[in-house]
Amino acid sequence: MPELKPILLVEDNPKDIELTLAALEQSQLANEVVVVRDGAEALDFLYRRGEHASRNTSDPAVVLLDLKLPKVDGLEVLEKVKADAILRHTPVVMLTSSREESDVVRSYELGVNAFVVKPVGFREFFDAIQDLGVFWAILNEPPPRNGGQ
Repeated sequence: MPELKPILLVEDNPKDIELTLAALEQSQLANEVVVVRDGAEALDFLYRRGEHASRNTSDPAVVLLDLKLPKVDGLEVLEKVKADAILRHTPVVMLTSSREESDVVRSYELGVNAFVVKPVGFREFFDAIQDLGVFWAILNEPPPRNGGQ
């Protein structure tokens, strides 16, 4: 049986964290959800640095990445992940309140796998997160670890 990869949630808004965790739990996903609150900590997790240096979990099944973050913004995190030969195949979903066309365009230029605008309504937000979790953690078939390269 394949190892369950964690879901990395990169979010600084406590209410969005709470709603996202509740929605993922409701989906009955067995994946651990790791929450980090800024872009610098996200990079530390992904590169196993700082307090995440000894983590023994595999790379995430998906990174749910907010755009506007303290320390290092979401676009910078995305750029580093997609430029890295080891991490580039990790799915990254930009999960943001921004509807700015420039944010959407830049995210796709940098290689984002999906750009999701956070719905304003509670039920719509909840449903969107459940769908994202199920798709990326269960339905999506990632490339083999060596990526064929």
